[in-house]
Amino acid sequence: MVWTLVVPLKPLALAKSRLAAGTGPAPRPALALAFALDTVAAALACRTVGDVVVVTDDPVAGARLEALGARIAPEPPGAGGLNGALAHGARLVRERAPRTAVATLNADLPALRPVELGRVLDSATEFPRAFLADAAGIGTTLLAAAPGMELAPAFEGRSRARHRASGAHEIELIGVDSVRRDVDTAEDLRAALALGVGPRTSAAADGLLTPGVVGAD
Repeated sequence: MVWTLVVPLKPLALAKSRLAAGTGPAPRPALALAFALDTVAAALACRTVGDVVVVTDDPVAGARLEALGARIAPEPPGAGGLNGALAHGARLVRERAPRTAVATLNADLPALRPVELGRVLDSATEFPRAFLADAAGIGTTLLAAAPGMELAPAFEGRSRARHRASGAHEIELIGVDSVRRDVDTAEDLRAALALGVGPRTSAAADGLLTPGVVGAD
């Protein structure tokens, strides 16, 4: 099965506010952009991904991601936050190709490995709806809907429990750490760097792991 991924991205000036405690405010937009670029580049390299649609109103991020090969969809007025943006993206995908398998993917997975993403999506093909919990076991990094199934996203906060309660099957593969490792805090960034991040994140994070900066004791 070939999937279309919907990736949400806030305006860069608003993204990754929790990182500021460890990195300071200046690098935050650059890091958010780097995360998104590395995530989308890895997703486009995955053998089971046919298309990536990024839902964003940020013109700089949109231009850079489009140059990678993603399609850009602006958020409609009154989209209703993250879940509204994801539902909008899924509708756009299905309007163009009604029988497409659709999955959402977080934009902050800078260590993403195409092979690991492919394993998760292969597992998702066995269920009408399926999701992958994040590394903390609280949130969700991927939600998938088979052809003909509504995506019904319930992200933000304790989304793992909400997606499970909605009837989506939880994917419990081992060895897919890169698909679970989203980055919201300085410690998350340290963990992603330990896994091995993409080149844009590596460049943007260069020098941030000095004493007194990211995750320092």
